[in-house]
Amino acid sequence: MSAQDLVARAQKWAKEQPWRLYGSQISILVRNELRRNLFTHRRIGIYLLAWVPVLIVLTHVIFDRNQPAGPAQIETDTRVLAGIVQLYYFRLGIFFACMAIFTWLFRGEMVERTLHYQFLVPVRREVLVVGKFLAGSVVAIVLFETTVLACFYLMYSRFGSTGKSYVFGGPGLGQLGSYLLVTALACIGYGAVFLALSLLFKNPIVPGVVIMGWETIAAIFPDWAQMLTVTFYLKHLCPVSLPLSGPLAIFTIVAEPVPPFVAVLGLLLLTITILALSCFLIHRMEITYTAE
Repeated sequence: MSAQDLVARAQKWAKEQPWRLYGSQISILVRNELRRNLFTHRRIGIYLLAWVPVLIVLTHVIFDRNQPAGPAQIETDTRVLAGIVQLYYFRLGIFFACMAIFTWLFRGEMVERTLHYQFLVPVRREVLVVGKFLAGSVVAIVLFETTVLACFYLMYSRFGSTGKSYVFGGPGLGQLGSYLLVTALACIGYGAVFLALSLLFKNPIVPGVVIMGWETIAAIFPDWAQMLTVTFYLKHLCPVSLPLSGPLAIFTIVAEPVPPFVAVLGLLLLTITILALSCFLIHRMEITYTAE
């Protein structure tokens, strides 16, 4: 079969799909998931993960409010903020929050014995996967972008006019935009990973710990291996670079710089690939409530 035949078949298939119906079904699924999962007692731990750095920054602002607000102090606080975002949020906060949010999308309904209702309605399972993924992404992105924005505001608000000049007349506003972008990408990247793990394993916690270990040590492997991690793409989008430190620093292989557009596109392609795998895995999923 020639390439032209494949393209023709793909175009014919695309025209035959009821995309408007899929869109309305996904919209309904997202709204239902948000109502069911956004404000529940199971989300308290996730909110704590997101807001702990805000409380730390607020404490820093209160106790250090009398320190001189010079360029040197602004530079120091900029590095502190970079550490909070890159070391805490990317490697711990967002990681574990996405583990809790996205693994519960299907496994939660298995535990509550309600998943069969989703499978009985006339909705393609791929649509179900996409709808749940988007709902989890909305929750994670809104939560963590709010807290990153709060950290940024508190960090520079104590400097008064000097901080305002740094944000609006210097690199501050660009740094904020970069942090919000990478926060959203981290949420969808880790979300896709944990959604796939929840469909592949009955207990995705242990594989999640393995993924965390891989994300941590991948820097000592060649570039092609690092490209299989979420953090590889995120670190190329961060506006402030952090120095390498710790025992792994001596083994770290510094990857070639990647243009921001390539980093964004690469992470989106990785996310779409994992999401496509989830659409395949959902067809192999069997409901066995007695095993849960």
